[in-house]
Amino acid sequence: MTDKPKQASPSRRQFLAGAAAVGAGAVAGRPAEAVTPDPLITEVQDWASGLGDGVDATAYGLPIEYESDVVRRNVEWLTADTISSINFTPIHALDGTITPQGCAFERHHSGAIELHKEDYRLMINGLVDTPLVFTYADLERFPRENRVYFCECAANSGMEWAGAQLNGAQFTHGMIHNMEYSGVSLRTLLEEAGVNPKGKWVYVEGADASSNGRSIPLEKAMDDVLVAFKANGEALRKEHGYPVRLVVPGWEGNMWIKWLRRIEVMEGPVESREETSKYTDTLADGTSRKWTWEMDAKSVVTSPSPQSPITHGKGPLVITGLAWSGRGAITGVDVSVDGGKSWQEARLAAPGTDKALTRFYLDTNWDGSEMLLQSRARDASGYVQPTKAQLREVRGLNSIYHNNAIQTWWVKASGEAENVEVS
Repeated sequence: MTDKPKQASPSRRQFLAGAAAVGAGAVAGRPAEAVTPDPLITEVQDWASGLGDGVDATAYGLPIEYESDVVRRNVEWLTADTISSINFTPIHALDGTITPQGCAFERHHSGAIELHKEDYRLMINGLVDTPLVFTYADLERFPRENRVYFCECAANSGMEWAGAQLNGAQFTHGMIHNMEYSGVSLRTLLEEAGVNPKGKWVYVEGADASSNGRSIPLEKAMDDVLVAFKANGEALRKEHGYPVRLVVPGWEGNMWIKWLRRIEVMEGPVESREETSKYTDTLADGTSRKWTWEMDAKSVVTSPSPQSPITHGKGPLVITGLAWSGRGAITGVDVSVDGGKSWQEARLAAPGTDKALTRFYLDTNWDGSEMLLQSRARDASGYVQPTKAQLREVRGLNSIYHNNAIQTWWVKASGEAENVEVS
């Protein structure tokens, strides 16, 4: 049985006194009221001496320049060209659970295209009573739904199968975003066309050159799949499939077809390139299993981490991260500071919701000792996030996709962190 020590409870009064002393450059232990005056408090600053920008300074609000490092990043050597490539969400620098569209990761197979919504058409054909073509304006007239879901690339953490590779949560786990999607249930559109009883699958295609066609069982298509045209309250960004994309909750991101143009109802799957030579899981004996769509429970500590080191020294420390599961809601997250020897239950910022990111916190005191920092998620199905050794027992070392193993950060006495493997 794993032990769960009680979380440390830092004294707020001690913390504030310490922070005041450090901020003013005072000697440790000296009363806060006796420190050297802080000019940022005692002197009038430039920003309080004049007028700021007017309301029309930026017609569309942009991040302030002081946060200019919070951006998507790619790894140049991962792909031959950025046209068919991926970049990563800066999860180490974000909090909460909703990902701003402007820093949500991108994955393209033939580049992000520009498609005017007036030129948009969505065809539903195949084994249907009435083949239909919808314009963007048509879709807006159907009953609308709003749902928050995560989208995770199947290759997220894929480089880590063979050992610690990329030094940063953004690069190990940043092929993920979590947004509120607005759109029409795919079930509604399929029912409008009338599905033939012989129909058991749908084949979906995008309007870009790659089309990235994927087969989806009709049962899933009629369940929770959305045809979405808004994210976080505004139009989709070009790189996320403007004007319309598919949202396939809990399933790997390559099935979330962007620039959605056609949905064909069929008796069986197409077995396209994207579901045979790609996005299949190669096992130790060289065979590959397919149809592994569901994203299993996973978590990662986003701070402290290699891109978010501890800079304040010893004392109160907020350990935070993200957890998610394609099987349903996250029900709990445990955090270990000793490489999995013991675990403490983290505090969820809010109860987990179905197939969406959950933020967790562990409020503790850091004594300056090295830590082997890990997190372990649990979901509503009872599934517990595995170690890499447990995954390798089943999958071997040949896989690329669906690595949901526990991640370890080696936090040094300096506060800096490094990606290491403790499996």
